[in-house]
Amino acid sequence: MTETEFLDLADSTLAAIETALDRLNDENRLDVECSRNGNVLEIEFLHNGSKVIVNSQAAMKELWVAARSGGFHYRQVDGKWIDTRDGGELFDDLSQIVTEQSGSPVIISENP
Repeated sequence: MTETEFLDLADSTLAAIETALDRLNDENRLDVECSRNGNVLEIEFLHNGSKVIVNSQAAMKELWVAARSGGFHYRQVDGKWIDTRDGGELFDDLSQIVTEQSGSPVIISENP
């Protein structure tokens, strides 16, 4: 994968995450505010002030997630973002992370 291909894929993934969270917020299922600055998506949980940061690392061709539960690195494998340590999938893991930090059960899908 070229750097340009990675950047396009990372951008569309960050947009999909933001769209899914905005939809959950609009449906009053989640009290969250997303802000995006380039390759960094900041997700703030308004009821407790905690944050999750998702950003792309072009040099490594990875997406990184920073959350209360730790830091995670995801790399493309067979069309999915897979955790480089435990093999978890980004959207499944992010659903769990957001559920834990928000206190509300949510499922974040790549195709909302």
